[in-house]
Amino acid sequence: MNTSTSQPRSTHLEPPYSREAQAALSAMMPTRDGIEPLRLFRTFAKDVPLAEAITQLGRFMLSGRDRGGAAFDLRTRELVIDRVTARCGCEYEWGVHVTAYAAKARFDEAQIHSIVHGEGRDPCWSECDRAVLDMVDALHDTADLDDDTYAALLAHFDEEQIGELLILTGWYHAISFFANGLRTEREPWAARFPARRPDTD
Repeated sequence: MNTSTSQPRSTHLEPPYSREAQAALSAMMPTRDGIEPLRLFRTFAKDVPLAEAITQLGRFMLSGRDRGGAAFDLRTRELVIDRVTARCGCEYEWGVHVTAYAAKARFDEAQIHSIVHGEGRDPCWSECDRAVLDMVDALHDTADLDDDTYAALLAHFDEEQIGELLILTGWYHAISFFANGLRTEREPWAARFPARRPDTD
């Protein structure tokens, strides 16, 4: 797990933004009530063509099918994102998502701890959640799914949803690599990884 405390390797943009950067930031995260876009987004926006390219996929992944987005539900989406970022040691992105979505995804304290320090077979998970966690772990560890892991997914998701979940897993690896590699400065309001409990050692 990446717990580096070194200084950021790339500074994020600060206002006032150029017209091009402002347009890219507004597409990624419209400013509301004076809240600045995420530091990660303000780092992406230093490369406007990159920011524009990733915005489309990000919008698809974070929107439901009724809004032209992905076919999986919010809880599954957040379980994938939180597990991927935890496995990558990306406290920045993990903290942002847990703070923004854990309540909406109905994750309790035991589940939030398990996402970081546990595994799919922990008793706090349903069979569906377990299948998702095992998928993420298999992809993280082997870049593949064995037949049993895929069959477990098929018990809860159709092929279209599974395909999207595979892309979602890879996408948040990319986000984690970017945030970790550049040592993106954490948001002051975002959650931190929970401490490991003695019974999980």
